[in-house]
Amino acid sequence: MSMFSSFDINASGLTAQRYRMDIISENVANANTTRTADGTPYRRKVVNFTEKGGQTSFSKVLGNLTSSYNNGYTGKGVKVDAVLYDTETAMNMVYDPSHPDADENGYVTYPNVNIVTEMTDLIDASRAYEANATAFSASKSIALQGLQLAQQ
Repeated sequence: MSMFSSFDINASGLTAQRYRMDIISENVANANTTRTADGTPYRRKVVNFTEKGGQTSFSKVLGNLTSSYNNGYTGKGVKVDAVLYDTETAMNMVYDPSHPDADENGYVTYPNVNIVTEMTDLIDASRAYEANATAFSASKSIALQGLQLAQQ
């Protein structure tokens, strides 16, 4: 593992969590959008992460770690795999016959965005961002101490 690998791993985590916070803020901003460009109500988006640098199964890594301590496996960080639409949560139906987007029964279909869920996800993403920033700072401190030792 090179000296800068930890910087790359932490930077990928920072970038991924920042993107997740952007998607969450988009969800909150569109919580009342009943008509998008394609004419349908806004649908909540969810970010899916995956391991950067290839798919390695957990059982393979665990098997290698138990057979030999140093198997050469090192993490490479995280990346955004996909931004998916939340199709499991039902859309909110509100009775408002005066609304321009009301159906023939007077119901308006509002997005499946729950502000409490979005704020909880936002807190989770910001805590993960802070953890990556702290780990990055610790890695930087370790690298600086190593350079100071080398100067002596």
